[in-house]
Amino acid sequence: MKRGCRLAFAAALLGVAGQAGAQNAPTTEPQIVERSVKALPSRDTQVGLYINVRPDCTSGPLPTIRLASPPASGKIVVRTGRVKATNYKACLALEVPAYVAFYKSPPDFVGSDTLMIEVKYPGGRTEIQKITVNVVRPGAQQKI
Repeated sequence: MKRGCRLAFAAALLGVAGQAGAQNAPTTEPQIVERSVKALPSRDTQVGLYINVRPDCTSGPLPTIRLASPPASGKIVVRTGRVKATNYKACLALEVPAYVAFYKSPPDFVGSDTLMIEVKYPGGRTEIQKITVNVVRPGAQQKI
């Protein structure tokens, strides 16, 4: 999949949700993670990448993903994919399955949109991701 390199790069930028320690003891309180992403109107923008890499560099079961709070203006779609990565933790090279979340705003929307995704890992850990998507006009995201 040609998008594998882009997905792996985006994983590094977004702080991949899947971790080698996903099988740790369950916690009672979900961990809250906040981040923001820039997007263009009416374009698919990756807002999340979810994998599970075991210490032996193989894939573990993927997490369960639930849309806890939908965006007010746009839509979220989750697709399956494969991630190729090098030098990820102790893994020199790996290719694992992944869930990838994409946000798409209406064509005329410009502004901020917020959504929350609940991620439940097989080991019992739960993470609530609050994602703010800043939708800007083309050219507005460039700094000169």
